[in-house]
Amino acid sequence: MPREFTKDPDAVLSYKFDWKAKTNGSGPSDWLASGVTIASQTITADSGITVDSSSITDTSTSVTVTLSGGTAGNSYKVACKITTSDGQTDERSIMINIIER
Repeated sequence: MPREFTKDPDAVLSYKFDWKAKTNGSGPSDWLASGVTIASQTITADSGITVDSSSITDTSTSVTVTLSGGTAGNSYKVACKITTSDGQTDERSIMINIIER
């Protein structure tokens, strides 16, 4: 089940997909093997929320995406698919719940 976040429709916020969470200090485990990095990434989002930007971050072990828009009362799935330096692929998703504040 994807992690869920709330966002105001007028907010522009960044979210991180982290494949080396323990190393980056934000989680209990690392998915990437030692020396393996993210070579490329693709962000896909449900219609109605805007992907303003995305980039590979944290010395190529995570992806940060900036989102804006959305309609209050709706939820949007945002997925991040990566290809690693050793040719593996993985995809993770989050849900963005839009709540007017």
